[in-house]
Amino acid sequence: MSERDSAPALGTHGGPASWQRARPGARVALQRERWADAAWSFLYKDDTQYAAPAADMQAVAQANRRMRGGDLGPVHGPVINPPVWTWEVPLYFWFGGVATGSWFVAVACDLAGDHRSAAIARKVSLAAVAPSPALLIADLGRPGRFLNMLRIFKPRSPMNLGAWSLVGFSALAAAAVGADLLGRPRAARTLGGANVAVGSYLGSYTGVLLATTAVPLWARSRLFLGPIFVCTAAATGAAAARLTLVAAGLPAGHPTRRALGNVEAGAMAAELVLSSLNERRLGRAGLSLEHGNPGRLFRAAKWGVRLGLGLRLLRGPLGSPAHNVASCCYLAAGLAFRCAWVGAGRVSARDDEAVARMARGTVTVDDNLLGPRRGRRLPSLARTPRGAGRAGARYTDFVRRASLLAERMLGVAGAPAGRSGTGAPPPAR
Repeated sequence: MSERDSAPALGTHGGPASWQRARPGARVALQRERWADAAWSFLYKDDTQYAAPAADMQAVAQANRRMRGGDLGPVHGPVINPPVWTWEVPLYFWFGGVATGSWFVAVACDLAGDHRSAAIARKVSLAAVAPSPALLIADLGRPGRFLNMLRIFKPRSPMNLGAWSLVGFSALAAAAVGADLLGRPRAARTLGGANVAVGSYLGSYTGVLLATTAVPLWARSRLFLGPIFVCTAAATGAAAARLTLVAAGLPAGHPTRRALGNVEAGAMAAELVLSSLNERRLGRAGLSLEHGNPGRLFRAAKWGVRLGLGLRLLRGPLGSPAHNVASCCYLAAGLAFRCAWVGAGRVSARDDEAVARMARGTVTVDDNLLGPRRGRRLPSLARTPRGAGRAGARYTDFVRRASLLAERMLGVAGAPAGRSGTGAPPPAR
C-alpha cells in the first residue's frame, strides 16, 4: 500500500495558502477601522449582535420555581471552588475596620471641639491602614496584580472599588496627618471630612464583597454581613483610639474617653445581636460557623464581646484598668470574628449539598431536627420579604445601569478614535 500523497494542490507545503480578494480594494466583511468591531463583543450584553437570542426569562423563572419544590437527589461535587484566601485577608479586613473606625472617631472629636484627640485618632487610623496594601499584595502574590486592579475603574465590582478606596483613603489620611504635623489644623480637618465618604466604603465593602459570592454561608448572610462588619469596624476603631488616648495621657473622666467607651460597647453589642439574628436564618449554611476552627473562633469572639461588656459594667468598682482590658477584648473579638467568617466560608464552599440547596432556595431547611419536625423551615427571617426583594432588584438594576454609564463615559474619555468606548488598539499593519 503506497503512502498517501500529502502535497498541497496549490502553494508550498507548510507555507501560507494563496489568497486574493474577490475584487481589488474590497474590504473584509465586518471589519472596521481601529478594531471598532470589538464594541459588539459579548462584553456589551445589551447591544450585542453576536450573542444568541435572548432567553425567555419568564420561562426560566417558572422552571426555577418548579425545581425549588423538587427533591434534591444526590449531589456530585465539587460544585464550586472554595476561596483561596489565606491569613492575610482577614487581617486586612481587621486593619481596614480599625482604620475607618478611628477616622470616624477623629471626625467626631473635631465636631466636638477636641482637636487634640482628633489629631491622635488620625494618626491611629493611618498606622492601621499602613499594613493593608502589603497584606493585599502578599495575598495576591506579587505587586503587579495589585497595580492591575487600579488600571480599570469598575463600579460593579466591590473588589475593584475596594482597591480604589484603599488607595484614596490612605492618600487622604497621610495628607491629613501631614497637615497636623505641619501645624495646619484647618487643612487637616478639611481633609478629614473629605475622607469620610471613602472611609464609609472601605469599612463596609468587605462584608458586601463576601455576600456577593456563591458561598452558601456568605450569600445567605447578605442582609447582615455589611452591618455586622460596620459594627465591628466602629467598635475596634473606637477601642484602638481610646487605648491610644489613654496612653497619651487623656485623663479619666474626660468626655472623649466616656464617649468612646459607649461607642465601642454599643457597637459590639449591636454586632452580637446581629450575629445572633443571622444565625437563626442560616440553616444548613450556618453549620460551618459551628464546627472546626471557624466555630471555635466564632465562639471565642462572642465570649470576648461578653467579657468586654461585663468589664464595662464593672468599671466602677474595678476602676479604669478594667475598661482598658474591655477595649483589648473588643479588639481581639473583632479579629476573631473576621477570621471566623473567612475560614467558615472556605468550609461552606466545600459543602456541595449546601451549595445545591442554595440554588434551590432550600438552604434554610433545618435537616438536623429529628422526628415530626424534621425538614421544617426555620422561624422568622427564613425568607426575604417580597417587598424587600423587589426593592433589592430595583437597587441592583439601578447600580448596574449607573455603573455601565460610568464605564462608558470613562471609555469615551479614553478612546483615541473610531467608535467611542472601545479603547482598542489600532489594527496590525
